[in-house]
Amino acid sequence: MYTLQNRWKWEKPHLQYYGLRNREHMFQNKIRLSAKQASIIEKLPCPLTADELKTLKPLLGVQVVPLSEQRKTPTSLEEAHFCKNCVANDYIIPGLELDENGLCPMCQTKEETAHLKSVVPVMNTFPRAKHSRFDVALFYTGGKDSTYLLYYLAKVQGLRVLALTWEIPYMSESARKSIEGAKKTLDSVEFITRKIANDDLKAIYRHLYVLSENTCACPSLAYILFYPELVENRVPYFIAGNEPAQMMGLYYNHMAPKLAYTFGANTALHALINVGRVLSLHPPFKEGQFHTLATMKQLAYGENLLQNVFGYQNTLVKNIVEAIHRVPMMVKPLKRAIRKSSWSGRIPAFVQVDLHEISGGIYDWNKIKDIIVRECGWVAPEESIKGLHTSCQIEKCKEYSQFQRFYHMRSTMIPFSALELSIAVRDGSLSREEAMRELTESLGFSLEEIAECAIMKEYLKA
Repeated sequence: MYTLQNRWKWEKPHLQYYGLRNREHMFQNKIRLSAKQASIIEKLPCPLTADELKTLKPLLGVQVVPLSEQRKTPTSLEEAHFCKNCVANDYIIPGLELDENGLCPMCQTKEETAHLKSVVPVMNTFPRAKHSRFDVALFYTGGKDSTYLLYYLAKVQGLRVLALTWEIPYMSESARKSIEGAKKTLDSVEFITRKIANDDLKAIYRHLYVLSENTCACPSLAYILFYPELVENRVPYFIAGNEPAQMMGLYYNHMAPKLAYTFGANTALHALINVGRVLSLHPPFKEGQFHTLATMKQLAYGENLLQNVFGYQNTLVKNIVEAIHRVPMMVKPLKRAIRKSSWSGRIPAFVQVDLHEISGGIYDWNKIKDIIVRECGWVAPEESIKGLHTSCQIEKCKEYSQFQRFYHMRSTMIPFSALELSIAVRDGSLSREEAMRELTESLGFSLEEIAECAIMKEYLKA
């Protein structure tokens, strides 16, 4: 009796793997079959004849196995197989493979991915703006990462910062207090807060919930709200507030190939793009401006230049864009700002600060928390051990829904937090013991619906 190995699923015309494979096969998750192979696969599990075994020979032992050799997906952390170095395991990442040394694919490839900093250009220092009241802007949530970035830009670099906050209905009390603390301590920062009308937001959230089983639209919806503000104020740089593990997670989730991380250094490709700009009577792009327009155009029009160039596969953003367009008037100011900035060349450059580098080589979560408590009046969430995504009451709901969809093979997207927490341990941002505690006490990896889902559902019903 033969069957498909666990986590392989027949999705005509491909075999699809739901998991993260070892280094040598890491992104080989899709196999196209011949018609003859497909006809056999479709009837599994069943006994196979000698001729059928011959036809399936390339798949035997990996994709097709005897029923007795079919692996089982763990149903709890207690049953899981863990990486010996980080906290990656085959419960939070079903289908995770470990090599002969007990290492997960992320730890296997640590050295060869060390140079992958960001999918937008990296800048750690910024010039004084000549034509704006602001040198830089960032989307500020009151969470750990955006507060540290705000502290670095305002206090360490001494820049004039525009801090943009989208007030979501699920903002945690600690985030609200942290924002107020920052307002009192950071004198060179101007704060702007926007709140979307509940009727419009619910229309977006309800559609997004159907598509993604959660309502998380950050930071995409914030970009839509604030891009016209950035253009109007001629802000030269918009800083991404992602911590290093989040940026690296895009690679392991097969959402950003290596080329995307090196685009900023590809002078030939930049030159080719700028030739097109000049021929169409547009000013050539400066560093980071291409990334800005690509991001904003995807939100406004459902297309993405970066996706065409690099082959991104980001179902999450695609779903958010579809949901946002349930309120067509939401994107009209964005489209106007895109046209205005593209023609004038005054496009806020989308760049990333290397948080590892500016914090001494390792973005140590505990040291970062100490700094922002002392310097910015930051307030830790109720679960003080939490280091991932500290500004939202329903972050667990996103983890739960992403986990459910991946666990039950309804989505190929690996839960973000599963990757990010593991990468953070691998790279030294926190200890394995601290991560295990966060994993068991603060995250939403559960096969049973978690209590926080009631908060989200209550808002959608109201």
